[in-house]
Parts: sequence; C-alpha cells; structure tokens
Amino acid sequence: MDALSMPGLPQDAGGPIFNEPWEARAFAMTLSLHQHGLFSWAEWSQALARQLTRARTLGDPDLGGTYYQHWLTALEALVAAKGAASTEDLKRCAEAWREAAEHTPHGQPVLLGIQRPASI
Repeated sequence: MDALSMPGLPQDAGGPIFNEPWEARAFAMTLSLHQHGLFSWAEWSQALARQLTRARTLGDPDLGGTYYQHWLTALEALVAAKGAASTEDLKRCAEAWREAAEHTPHGQPVLLGIQRPASI
C-alpha cells in the first residue's frame, strides 16, 4: 500500500486534496519519516486506521473535513511510540506554533522561537 491508496484519503485525479497548508505538511512529514525508516508503511496504516476508528467511535461522522486532523493525531502518536519525540515535546511544539501563528501578521512567515527537541 502507498500514500495514495490510503482509505479515506481526500483526493481527485491529480492526487491528494488539501484544504489547508498544514494538511499538506502533515502528509509530507509522514512520507518523509517513513522514507527515513522511522516506521514501516504497515505501521503507519495501522496507526491511522486505529485513529480513524477511535474518532468514529467518539462520534466523528467521518465526512472528510477532519481526516487530516486524525492523520496528524496518528502521526504524533506513532512518532511518540517510536521514541522520536515525547508527547510533551510534541505538545510544546504545537502550542509554540499556535502562539506564533496567532501573533504573525497575515502574509508573513510564521517563525517559532523554540528549539526543536534533539530527538526529532
């Protein structure tokens, strides 16, 4: 199985469809981490399937609008499980990103003022 055959992946004839830039970045990070050997594609598929099943169990109607949020949640869980970054590091980075984005003028690049964990 490859990235374009993932169940539920929003796509058209040209490939994946991303509603926001962060969705494309999450997709690209997943491919890069897989290509660098952090996890197998089977491990990734299982992690995403678990997250999508969990989301449906919790009431997500699975209409496609939350697919990449679940993708990112699965990626964060797998990265933490593999020991590449702790859950705390990931939360700290997400909060720093949110704060930086909130304070960045429209059209300007978002710059983070934090150091990346050594394990990432």
